[in-house]
Amino acid sequence: MDVRKRNRISVTGREGGPVVMLAHGFGCDQNLWRLVRPELEKHFRVVLFDHVGAGRSDASAWSPERYSTLDGYTQDVIEICHELGLGPVTFVGHSVSAMIGVLAAVREPQLFDGLILLTPSPSYIDDGDYKGGFSEQDIDELLESLDSNYLGWSAAMAPVIMGNPDRPELAEELTNSFCRTDPEIARVFARVTFLSDNRADLAEVSVPTLVAESARDTLAPRGVGAFVHAQIPGSQLVTLDSTGHCPQLSAPEQTAEAIAAFVQGP
Repeated sequence: MDVRKRNRISVTGREGGPVVMLAHGFGCDQNLWRLVRPELEKHFRVVLFDHVGAGRSDASAWSPERYSTLDGYTQDVIEICHELGLGPVTFVGHSVSAMIGVLAAVREPQLFDGLILLTPSPSYIDDGDYKGGFSEQDIDELLESLDSNYLGWSAAMAPVIMGNPDRPELAEELTNSFCRTDPEIARVFARVTFLSDNRADLAEVSVPTLVAESARDTLAPRGVGAFVHAQIPGSQLVTLDSTGHCPQLSAPEQTAEAIAAFVQGP
């Protein structure tokens, strides 16, 4: 299979610079990085791609068998790294892609110079002292609503995920992104996103890691970022002064600065 076509890979930026791979979250595509990409391209080689079933990826490559867990997406990331042969990359994973990056780095750590986990959540469901932000009933209702009326769910959830009610154009963009996703694929990916529990995988990460949380995030509350930071040995935690779950759109300058500072080091 043509991996470059499957995931609609593009490679831009500074020749010979450190390699930064940007991975989007559920219901999105690589276009959501467009506000941080120009700044990153000044310093780094930038790899963009769409998860299979998203954006302009090869939808014929999608199957419920491969993509009913995060393993299929994890294997794709590993295959992209091998295909490009650019050497170790810093993987920037937004939302569910943060855990995809974790799993890939645990499986083949030699492929990664580091991980940047942007608004990560290893589990969205509250469990004892762990507060993921949602009860099991909340998630069941969310998935039931998505199943019954995906377009309606998209219009209702996008403003919640995005935050920033004073900037409705951001929620509108996310709604439109959701609506471009095939509903069947979205239903499967939503279950993978909201039902996965990767808390036990965090301690296995052995590469340098930055946890970048949003100061005001309904989907991944502040305590979740602290939990991820505490579980990954030697990780760093930065709190972006941003609202919502997509700081690459709502606070692109801060997001780009945090990425660049981590990759370039002290």
